[in-house]
Amino acid sequence: MNNTANNEMYKALGISEKVYDFGEKILKDLEERFKKIDETAEYNQLKVLKAMQDSKVSEACLLGTTGYGYNDMGREKLEAVYASVFHTEDALVRPQITCGTHALALALMSNLRPGDRLFSPVGKPYDTLEEVIGIRPSKGSLAEYGVKYSQVDLLPDGSFDYDNIKKTLLDNDDIKLVTIQRSKGYQTRPTLSVERIGELISFIKGIKKDVICMVDNCYGEFVERIEPTDLGADMVVGSLIKNPGGGLAPIGGYIAGKKECVENAAYRLTSPGLGKEVGASLGILPQFYQGFFLAPTVTASALKGAIFAANIYEKLGFDVVPNATEDRHDIIQAVTFGKPEGVIAFCRGIQAAAPVDSFVDPEPWDMPGYDSQVIMAAGAFVSGSSIELSADGPIKEPYSVFFQGGLTWPHAKLGILKSLQNLVDSGVVMC
Repeated sequence: MNNTANNEMYKALGISEKVYDFGEKILKDLEERFKKIDETAEYNQLKVLKAMQDSKVSEACLLGTTGYGYNDMGREKLEAVYASVFHTEDALVRPQITCGTHALALALMSNLRPGDRLFSPVGKPYDTLEEVIGIRPSKGSLAEYGVKYSQVDLLPDGSFDYDNIKKTLLDNDDIKLVTIQRSKGYQTRPTLSVERIGELISFIKGIKKDVICMVDNCYGEFVERIEPTDLGADMVVGSLIKNPGGGLAPIGGYIAGKKECVENAAYRLTSPGLGKEVGASLGILPQFYQGFFLAPTVTASALKGAIFAANIYEKLGFDVVPNATEDRHDIIQAVTFGKPEGVIAFCRGIQAAAPVDSFVDPEPWDMPGYDSQVIMAAGAFVSGSSIELSADGPIKEPYSVFFQGGLTWPHAKLGILKSLQNLVDSGVVMC
């Protein structure tokens, strides 16, 4: 009776019986994987809860401040909670950090000085960081301030090029900071597991022990039971409108790590001499606390959606990264269609499944920070939130779409079915 009722609701939302049945067949083989995801979510939920209890979070912590924000107990306790969860000396968690790119730029610009060199041993960073670094010239880039940059690409099989990493480290005494991007960004390379990141950091520190190792942790928080700072990272950086905000944080970013690194970032965010002492939290702390509390289970829902998508589209013959059976280290699922029509139809299907602006057709546009047109589908409660059901992709070869998010598993499931339905209706896919 319940399955029949559910089927009727899917029909009411535009899902044909053929697409629905196809999805149900796929799901039958995923029960054991979903159970393991729930076990990880339970562990991480308890980890966050313990951090809040150990930090003695109280009702007074939710009140917030205005003006300068001096003596903001809630802000300070929240940063203590983040430091506890990530097992770091300190953390900076602020609504004044506007996005993930801003958080990364802040961490880089505050810990690098003119004449220093930034090194990426995992290939090209995410598109928006190209202008931060100065790979693509931009006002205020690190390059304009005399910071140099080197990178070593991953090998064709996605493994680290240890020989060239070692050579670069030995040939450049000015390397001050190593940046490691955990997620794939707009690439089809594998996402890096925390274990692999730890192995890379250990290798780097064995050659140059004083180098700062920073991990772009976006999309990876709470996917595993450990974080990069558990295996040697000096800093992890991320956005609160991704995993750790739990869908409730309306803005913000975080930097967690060594005390000196975090202090440097605080001085860059506010002002020399002020640092972490200022920055009013206004009325935003309840969303920050509750979002972080919910983040492990929200992340689990997004993970289930990504795995469902991989199995759906691999079964239909498309290249997917990660593939249908691989272990997961972030919430992003890439699907390569090989033509722009596939990317556009997929994104329009995701948008049609949204609770907000479901009636809107997303179009490719010249988005700031990217070198090609980008299409984005995100009918979200928080604008641009990618822990909510969303999809995006650059309109360039190999024409891959990147799907992520879903505050609940049922919504993630609907989104994938709606994307497939739209591809079928557009004639891109035969189901």
